[in-house]
Amino acid sequence: MSTHDFIAIGLGPYNLGLACLTAPIPELDGVFLEARPGVDWHPGMLLSSARLQTPFLADLVSLADPTSPFSFLNYLKETGRLYPFYIRESFYPLRSEFSAYCRWAAAKLPNLRFDHEVTTVEYDPADDRYVVHARVDGGETVTYRARHLVLGTGTPPYVPPACEGLGGDPVHTSRYLEHRAALRTKRSITVIGSGQSAAEIYHDLLGDIDTYGYQLNWVTRSPRFFPLEYTKLTLEMTSPDYVDYFHALPEATRYRLESEQKGLFKGISADLVDDIFDLLYERSVPGPVNTRLLTNTELVTAAHDAATGTYTLGLRHVEQERDFTLRTEALVLATGYRYRTPAFLEPVRDRIRWDAHGRFDVARNYSIDHTGRGIFLQNAGTHTHSITSPDLGMGPYRNSWIIRELLGREHYPIEKSITFQEFGAPAGVAP
Repeated sequence: MSTHDFIAIGLGPYNLGLACLTAPIPELDGVFLEARPGVDWHPGMLLSSARLQTPFLADLVSLADPTSPFSFLNYLKETGRLYPFYIRESFYPLRSEFSAYCRWAAAKLPNLRFDHEVTTVEYDPADDRYVVHARVDGGETVTYRARHLVLGTGTPPYVPPACEGLGGDPVHTSRYLEHRAALRTKRSITVIGSGQSAAEIYHDLLGDIDTYGYQLNWVTRSPRFFPLEYTKLTLEMTSPDYVDYFHALPEATRYRLESEQKGLFKGISADLVDDIFDLLYERSVPGPVNTRLLTNTELVTAAHDAATGTYTLGLRHVEQERDFTLRTEALVLATGYRYRTPAFLEPVRDRIRWDAHGRFDVARNYSIDHTGRGIFLQNAGTHTHSITSPDLGMGPYRNSWIIRELLGREHYPIEKSITFQEFGAPAGVAP
């Protein structure tokens, strides 16, 4: 049984960034456990032309330590791609490029343990340690001990209630690439969703619509195809200043804002919206395009007929309050991801703080346990830390906080205030 300073569970970009940032700190001994056989960042959506919605500086480490050997720029240098990236003159890496960068960084780290599926976390009060049990390849169980935990298990694909237990093989975006060839053989394809993934898949399928001759539908509950708001003063909301402001708000206010602000991090890149229109225009020159874009339309019911191989979707136009049906041979669910509390935490549930909604009560320092420095959370905190929680650029900032809590001192300088605007009422102003 090995003992460490901390155990990190899950190896998405945030815990991978933590591994990179703790690698040069000799006082910290951490181990990182991942159920998958390797780092694989959104493999189902690595379309050749898809780009990140954040600039290359929002890598694993640079906004905490721009001198780190684990930076994206160093990855480009080591792989002989720095000058081509420079000549390209785009701040936004390809998604496939970012995934390759994550694998490059992981290959340099000796304390990552793949094929380790965490099954149970317990607490041993005798020496104030968490005991983590993991099932490894072959079925045997290994055990690790540490004073601290960092949870980075990510968010599993979300399937809307209408599609739960649905027959056939509806394809979530997380599996799109592996099913793309089969989708192209269908006579009709319907994409359900309103965000970036829905737009990327619709654009990808639209590009092949003449070649394969399918009918293509895009159904979204949103009243329009909302672009990601990316103005510079709005981007100041991904800042330490806004985290301070948002975290101090009453819980009810934070939950209301969480719902209202989804468009700030779940919208579509404006360039992609324009690209879709331009492609529709090009395809329409010879005649009508065999496609339908349905806004204000929510999915109410879904049924699959095995005999005909078709889905019947019960839809409702929200503003007109009218119901109608749509039949399709293929169904793509671009319905996003939602966090689920890992079942392995059940034995330590009483050590965790919960809010009135049954979600983690995440402290300002990203801890979720009653001691305030035992269990830390990566991502999954939009209800406490706002849109900064899923933002790649805020990952190094959050890790700087977690490292400070693990060490008891500030190793990477943590920015306190970077914005020009003030988010709350000015201090000292009389009512």
